[in-house]
Amino acid sequence: MLIPHLPFADLSDIQNNFEQVGLATGFTLQQFIAQCVAFLVLFTVAYVFGWKKVRVILEERRNTIEQSMANAERIKKELADAEASRLAIIQKANEQASLIIADAQKTAAVLGERKTQEAAAQAEDIIRKAHEAGVLDRNRLLADLKREVGALVVQTTEKVAGKALTPEDQSRLNSEAMRQIGASNN
Repeated sequence: MLIPHLPFADLSDIQNNFEQVGLATGFTLQQFIAQCVAFLVLFTVAYVFGWKKVRVILEERRNTIEQSMANAERIKKELADAEASRLAIIQKANEQASLIIADAQKTAAVLGERKTQEAAAQAEDIIRKAHEAGVLDRNRLLADLKREVGALVVQTTEKVAGKALTPEDQSRLNSEAMRQIGASNN
């Protein structure tokens, strides 16, 4: 292996060269060593007193973030479960409402049919009572008419005959008139 050729011939040239650079920049070996020792002391103090606390704080922060992420996932899952539960409850409520509505419609139909039948029965009862009242009125009017006709026949016969009729004659004439009126009504 070949050693590359350095522009410096020996170690004293390198030292002279460092001294010249050091004088130009203000760098000295004693200052460099003092700064290295100061850096090591400062680093050790910072590491012992500061870095451990920073690491503890960073570890706590990392744990807090992990817990927050785990809580967020748990909350997200609970929210999804709650949403699914809500939808299931709504679906069940809709089904129950549909059943209640169907039951109410059936009940309304049954009640409507029952009320219709009751109304028809009442109407038939009213018609029957009206018919009975009409028959009673007709019979009453016929009875009144028969009495009036009988009275008129008796009066007419008394006037035509010129004499007063006996109660038997009046009864016979009334019966005969009633029979003729009854035969003409049927």
